[in-house]
Amino acid sequence: MHLANRSLVTAVTAVCSAVALCAALTGCAPQSEEKTKASGQAGTETGACAPGGLATEVEGKLTVGTDKPAYAPWFSDDEPSNGNGFESAVAYAVAKQLGYGRDAVVWQHTPFNSAFAPGAKKFDFDINQVSISESRKKAVAFSSGYYDVRQAVVALKSSKAAGAKSVADLKKVKLGAQVGTTSLDFINDLVKPDTKPAVYQRNDFAKSALKTGQVDAIVVDLPTAFYITGAEVPEAEVVGQFPNSTEQPEQFGLVLDKESTLTSCVSGAVDALRKDGTLAALEKEWLSDAVDAPVLK
Repeated sequence: MHLANRSLVTAVTAVCSAVALCAALTGCAPQSEEKTKASGQAGTETGACAPGGLATEVEGKLTVGTDKPAYAPWFSDDEPSNGNGFESAVAYAVAKQLGYGRDAVVWQHTPFNSAFAPGAKKFDFDINQVSISESRKKAVAFSSGYYDVRQAVVALKSSKAAGAKSVADLKKVKLGAQVGTTSLDFINDLVKPDTKPAVYQRNDFAKSALKTGQVDAIVVDLPTAFYITGAEVPEAEVVGQFPNSTEQPEQFGLVLDKESTLTSCVSGAVDALRKDGTLAALEKEWLSDAVDAPVLK
């Protein structure tokens, strides 16, 4: 190769190397703030949780799902929008934390099992005594827990289940619970009764079965147990509550679509309400009847 040609090749190679190096450096350079926001990578500190400006189902509105009937003490008068009852109050407190006033909250009927079933959701979050679990996380997302749950046994005072002092005492009685609930899981996984438990589509049906003696006892969360015995089935009593794991207590969480971009914002709102004492105050106001019950060992 002639010297002139060799010099030309060397020069071209140097230019190409410089161009490649510049491209590489440009690719590694920090992106502008505007570009970062546009790409959707901005965190809460850059406005992803801007009050009242979330990417909700309906622009400017917050759609909240729950079941119907909406039971006390979680709701009042089967009307989630009145702000009465623990979960109605929590929903509005979360909405306010996110920058949405009461007039911007829209309630949507969502059956209990549908809330955490696979598939796209039409709500921004659902609130309906849904316990956080790893199996449910495969289909939906959850916020931080807004209530620490205890499961309890309710029986007619005349029932053979009324005298139960331990989990073992329940093995020979006929138990019932609503389908898809952790109440049913407690029966199957902890009690492991000799007789297959009765399963009901709604708690109303379980309560009717209790009244008529079709089951000896039903399992529900503790606040619901006290409401049943105090207001709906006065001839029944709270037999006791199941012990909760100290490592991973059962908690109710707000349910969101698996791919929801709101999950971190909603969790942040729940965390803030727990930190400032709002959740504790609402629990005291609406669930005060859920006092200590004997623990079934």
